[in-house]
Amino acid sequence: MLTAFLSFSQNENLCTVLTLSDELKTNANAVVRLDQTQIEIPDVKTLKTTYKRIVTVLNKEGDNDVYAVVSYDTGIDIKKLGAIVYDAFGNEIEKYRKSDFKDVSAVSDFSLYEDSRVKYLEYTPTKYPYTVEFYYETLTSNTAYIPTWSPIEGYFVSSENSSIEIIYDKNLGLKTKEQNFEDCDITNKSTNGRLYYISKNTLAVKPEAYSPPLIDIKPLLKIAVDNFYYEGYKGSSSNWEELGKWMYDELLKERTVLPEATKAEIKSKVAGVENPIERAKIVYQYVQDRTRYISVQEGIGGIQPIAASKVDEVKYGDCKGLTNYTKALMDVVGVETYYTRVNASNRNLVSIDKDFVTFIGQTNHVILNIPNNGDDIWLECTSQTSPFNYSANFTDDRDVFVITPNGGKIVHTKVYTSKENSLVTKAKVSIDAEGGISGDVSLISQGTQYGRHERVQDEELKDQKLWYKNYWDHINNLEVVSMKFNDDRDSIVFTENIELKAKKYVSKTGGLFLVQPNVFNRINSAPPRYRERKLPFQINRGFEDNDEYEITLPEGFVVDALQDDVNISNQFGEYQFSITQTSENTLLFKRKFLLNKGEYTKEEYKDFRSFWLKIVRHDKSKIVIKHKS
Repeated sequence: MLTAFLSFSQNENLCTVLTLSDELKTNANAVVRLDQTQIEIPDVKTLKTTYKRIVTVLNKEGDNDVYAVVSYDTGIDIKKLGAIVYDAFGNEIEKYRKSDFKDVSAVSDFSLYEDSRVKYLEYTPTKYPYTVEFYYETLTSNTAYIPTWSPIEGYFVSSENSSIEIIYDKNLGLKTKEQNFEDCDITNKSTNGRLYYISKNTLAVKPEAYSPPLIDIKPLLKIAVDNFYYEGYKGSSSNWEELGKWMYDELLKERTVLPEATKAEIKSKVAGVENPIERAKIVYQYVQDRTRYISVQEGIGGIQPIAASKVDEVKYGDCKGLTNYTKALMDVVGVETYYTRVNASNRNLVSIDKDFVTFIGQTNHVILNIPNNGDDIWLECTSQTSPFNYSANFTDDRDVFVITPNGGKIVHTKVYTSKENSLVTKAKVSIDAEGGISGDVSLISQGTQYGRHERVQDEELKDQKLWYKNYWDHINNLEVVSMKFNDDRDSIVFTENIELKAKKYVSKTGGLFLVQPNVFNRINSAPPRYRERKLPFQINRGFEDNDEYEITLPEGFVVDALQDDVNISNQFGEYQFSITQTSENTLLFKRKFLLNKGEYTKEEYKDFRSFWLKIVRHDKSKIVIKHKS
């Protein structure tokens, strides 16, 4: 028998703020009073989930933490669904039945995904705090994917009671891995054939600058079965090679068939091109020119890609469909490629845990791999603008699951070094007698910085000008006179040439002009100070900035005082600053800032912040010029 849900009287106690401790409210926008997952897997083709959740929302920022949502498709049957909303004192405000939930397509207006749907509670609070009790029961024959469990759902959310219980057939080979359980009130009451974990009073975590991804620091229980059933196929995931072989044979092998007309067209485009990488570039551009991406929540619509022939017909797809379509075209022109699952994120570098084999629980995206004599190429098939072999800021520097005809393997994607993530800014700037400036600026970006800069070229003119006003927000009265862009997609280098001017850039005091020589690449603030930092910190992606500006003084002015050269070097990076007089009315400003990628302890944060404060001080420093006597 499964452990019974809390009694009605216990639920009543969890639906009022009167029983909520002050400790759980600290740093919290919402408190999960109860999060109870019960799963039954009596055989390889049956998975029943019974879920109950009670959340007290303390303020508007906690509304999203209600999370009264359930996803389903033709393979998932929702047996029960409901919710009750209570006021601060536990009085019932509103009750929702299954038919009261909003039911929408997971991807509207795209017929390929019409069976992928979401039911969610739509409730607009009028007063805080309030509490929502939410429950559902689902049944599916797919046993390949079992969700992870953690008492911490996100930042600013505490947990009073959280548990997961799984009753399972021992022949399935259920396996678990505990992560960051230290210093948490988590009890493992598992027995043979029954997994049961429970936690009590887990306090909210407050984010700190440069802290690691929450998934890397919060308590987490990973769960999987070795033997599973998925969409008509039985499979095994005892190791990555075996799982990859199964996925290739059962889910991918027959999905790359293309119409003869399309095959003939792509062959004609690569005719006479001997180099396979050059052929791959032509195919990649072909896909970008004729398809578009639609976002589908992972786990909805299955993990099997839409057939390549269907994508060829409708000209759209999710990451799975577009990657498989690109692979199908590469097969036609004789380029070896591999379908690859990855945990994609522009902020965090999240690798697959290669020591814990799971079905899809560690990934959320699909990319394409081209083996290239040890220097693998990675293609983002969902982008219509990304250059060939550009993975920065999304799928770079992480372990991924590459699926080959011979089986699966874990491979690390490209690491962009600090020097590769470069920005070179050069300028010629003139100061006029009224303290205004005018000049021409050139910015050349590569690596991760390419991705941050090149997007401006696709904006409307007014938005481009606004982009530069925000980028140089320390320059008041900035006027962008002209802009020219050059996007070298082969070398993956983006060049911006900007003509600009600004009134009253120079501040005046008496007969002196105070000039900040670092006009165009200034760090204006340092990371926040913490009286007692709680978390370690990391720099996911380093970079190197090099700046050189020729500054022409107004006629009749001379230099009164310059700064000394600055040279700082430590474990976090390097900073160099110099300004020299090259003629009577010309100065040359040079600056270099190198930030290293790295992981550091919370005790090292004070030194890191001190390094940053020094950079801010030097970036804001001023020189003095004055009228000739």
